Amino acid sequence: MAAMLADAVVVVHLLFVAFVVAGGFLLLRWPRLAWLHLPAAAWGAFIEFSGGICPLTPLENHLRVIGGGSAYDGDFIERTLLPILYPGHLTLPLQQVLGGVVVGVNLVAYALAYRAWRRKARVRQAQSVRRSSS
Repeated sequence: MAAMLADAVVVVHLLFVAFVVAGGFLLLRWPRLAWLHLPAAAWGAFIEFSGGICPLTPLENHLRVIGGGSAYDGDFIERTLLPILYPGHLTLPLQQVLGGVVVGVNLVAYALAYRAWRRKARVRQAQSVRRSSS
């Protein structure tokens, strides 16, 4: 059971990383998601810039040990997803570059979302002016 929970933590971790990196683009469709995405992106960038470790990593390792396994035995999840989350050559300078990627991608996403929000606001304002003048 603990090994299955560890696998679930890896999947959640990977989804969180994907949300941190690219979740800003979801704001084009769901603007209120910014309340969830901004803290997640800030956390992800902080972890990368500081060289820290996300709390999900020790949780996953703990669950693997409790389950009687080692941290990375070789099942599908461990062979496929773990190298994405925990590459062997990850150094602080590389983490800082990844933090820059997180910030850069999200600046682009938020700029696009802001443009879309402004465009929608202008359209609503123009419709409102047309209605009030008719």
